[in-house]
Formats: sequence, C-alpha cells, structure tokens
Amino acid sequence: MLKRSELNYQISCTQYLQRVRHLGRAVLLDSGYPNCQRGRFDIISAAPIASLSCTKGNLSGDNLPFQLEQISDPFVALQQLQQYAVEQGLSTDSELSSAEQSELPFCGGLLGYFGYDLGRCIEVMPKIACDDIELPEMHLGLYPWAIIIDHQTQSAQLIGCDLISDTDFAQLQVLLEDTDTAPIKDNFSLTENFHSNVSADDYSQSLQKIDNYILSGDCYQVNFAQRFKASCQGDPLGAYLKLRSAAPTHFSAFIETEQGAILSLSPERFLSVDANGAVLTQPIKGTQPRDTDPSIDLANKHYLENSEKDRSENLMIVDLMRNDISKSCALHSVKVPALFAIESYQNVHHLVSTVSGQLDRQHNAISLLRNCFPGGSITGAPKIRAMQIIDELEPHRRSIYCGSIGYLSLCGRMDTSITIRTLLIEKQNIFCWAGGGIVADSQIEAEYQETFDKVNNLLNALQN
Repeated sequence: MLKRSELNYQISCTQYLQRVRHLGRAVLLDSGYPNCQRGRFDIISAAPIASLSCTKGNLSGDNLPFQLEQISDPFVALQQLQQYAVEQGLSTDSELSSAEQSELPFCGGLLGYFGYDLGRCIEVMPKIACDDIELPEMHLGLYPWAIIIDHQTQSAQLIGCDLISDTDFAQLQVLLEDTDTAPIKDNFSLTENFHSNVSADDYSQSLQKIDNYILSGDCYQVNFAQRFKASCQGDPLGAYLKLRSAAPTHFSAFIETEQGAILSLSPERFLSVDANGAVLTQPIKGTQPRDTDPSIDLANKHYLENSEKDRSENLMIVDLMRNDISKSCALHSVKVPALFAIESYQNVHHLVSTVSGQLDRQHNAISLLRNCFPGGSITGAPKIRAMQIIDELEPHRRSIYCGSIGYLSLCGRMDTSITIRTLLIEKQNIFCWAGGGIVADSQIEAEYQETFDKVNNLLNALQN
C-alpha cells in the first residue's frame, strides 16, 4: 500500500530539508512559496536506493537492478530504471485512485537532473568547447519516499511507495517529528568576485559571427551565453537561501552532489506530463528588466508585449517546440493555448508561450524527454545547427546550464524545468551562466546587457 503520514505544515521548505539532509544526496524541488505566489508544491527527499549517471557519455550506477554493459543510450537505461521502479514500487493493492493521481505530484520515483551536454548522446556534436567541470551530464536517483508540502491546502505529508519498508518509513516519521534541527550554517561567502569567460569585445565578435551564419541561411536563431565564475567557501545551502530570497521562482531546486551542489532559480518549465498523458511545455523568449519606478516598469512591460523582435523570437521557439513534442504526441493533439503571455518576476518581465499535446500510446514521458532534449528555447533554431554554433563560439561546455531538473513519479507524472538562472558549486568554485536568443535584428549592446539583467540580482546577492 502507498504509505502516508501527515506532517506539520511548514511555509519554509528548508526546515524539513534540514532534517533529512544528513541522509545524503538530498533533493529539494522548491516552488518558491511564499515569495513566489505561483508555487504550490515543494518536494523533498534524500537517500536514494539506486542511482543512474552519465559522465562524458559513459553510463554508471549504484544498486541498479540491471546490467549497463549492453546499454549506450542513457534514456534507454533511464526507461529500464523507471519500469523497475513502477513494477516494484506500486503493488496491485497500492494502485492510486484518480483523485490521488490528481492530488500528488510525486509518490516516489526518479529525481535528478539532465545537463545540457547530455544532448551529445542524442546528436553527434563537435567537441570544441573546453570541458572543465566534472559534474556528470546526467544523474538521477530512485527515491522511495518524499515529503510533499502543498501550499494551496497548507498541508504536508510524508509519502512512501512499496520500495521503502514499514520500519524505515516509521524511522523517517520519527526523524521528521524532531523539531530540534540544527540551524543552517550562514557561512557561505565568495573569496573573489565573479568574472566572465567572455569579454565585451569577444561577445561582440561572437554575435557578428552568429549574424553571418543567419544571413548565410545556416540558422535563424542562436542562444549564445557567457559564464561567470568565482571561488567560494562555506555551506552551499546558505548560498541557495540568499539566492532564493533575491529571486524567488516556481521552478527552483537545490540538489546536493558528490562534487558540490546545484542551485537553480529557474522560472521556466521544460516539459510536464500528467497522469493522463497531457503534455505541456512553456518556453520563455523575450526579456525586459524590472524597475523600481512603477511608470518605467510598466513601460518596459508594454514594450515587451509589443516588441516585434521578441514576439518573432518567441514564435520561432514555439514552432520548434510544437515540432519536438509532436514526435511523441497523438496526431492533431498539439495546440498553442497561450501565445506571448507576460510573466513578471522580481528582476525581469518575460514573454512566455504555452504548447500542449497528448502523448501517443506508443510513447511515454521518457521518450518525450529524449525527443525534445535539450529544450529549444535555449538552443535556437534549427536546433542541431544552433547547437553546433554554440559549441563553436562558447569557450566552455554548459554543464548543468540549459539542461533540466525534475522528477518522474511512479504515479505517472513528470515535471521538468529548464535550468536557466542556475548556479553550480564544485570544488570551491561557483559557476553561473546567462544568455539570450540572437536573431537577425538583434542589437549587440542590448543583447549583452540583457545577459546581465537576467543574473545581476543573483551575482549581487552573493557578492554583497
């Protein structure tokens, strides 16, 4: 049977995270509540019973129920692990009712991340950019339990599937009832300020090259990014809390890794699939900065709403995502229910569209993910040629940036983000990236400034 235990509702998801963090490989999928009112569910777990990784194209794992020797495609291995989890995690008498399926975002299953460079396992890409980060391109754990905080109903519960024993579940209950939690160490600091891997002159030259590619017909949009790096020390969770306060978003995440931690403050959904197979993707293209002067802020918002350049840039990616999800969706099911909607965040306004579909019976959430990875909003179009140009012009591999974080639940749901506004801590270094879509009428100075508009609040939160 599906195991449930009611918990005391906590507005702050980090209190429960602190109680289980010592169990290892902790994951927090954070809705940003209450500072981000769009958020509803926080998902917290730790101590996976199995894991699957891909590092430089090589698969590895812990406690996997199958052999990896004959598998080269990470998505095939992922499918096998998910199939095992469903078969063993939900016995016949623990079938979820439709009400439970609509209520629970996650009831045990796979949690983790997919780095941008996992795309090299799908398409053959030139290996030009410097690869100086050790984080695997993919890592997911099989988590048999999770804490689910529902801010809409102001409730919290511990959920466990059949992969966790009654004894271990009871021990978790006792652990979570213990209110004597050690405080989060407020000792994170930078030991130098952030510096970019792309100078203003280099940025200008790269955009001129992109413009030449566009004029020659190679592509019509390329997402070009720069990377910021600083040395650091202290507890990564302390850094995450500073960033969470500066930039609350509804697809935030904190993942502890063997090397350090991933700190994501993403506003963008990549792909979601509900228990009935309904597919949703919500690409972001188009950005304007917020302003403390209400009249200027409103003018910036109206400018974005009416910007032909931003709307055409957004439409290109909507067409790309319609094509990508149609590979896995039923014929005629792909729709665009929302085009050019404005979403406002603490530091920027974004232009966001919504594309929906219905999974074809021959496909599932993992094949959808493979057919769409990496997300079109952070590559450009056409996707493969844009990725080749990115690899040529960006000095370093992207690692976690522009990949995805999310879950594959035993109850049939999947939800994933695009890892923009995402930082990585590894070996006393912290990395942050920012980019934007470059089209034929892009202005170099404006595009350069836009990258800072997107992440200045993150960098300043840590530098100050």
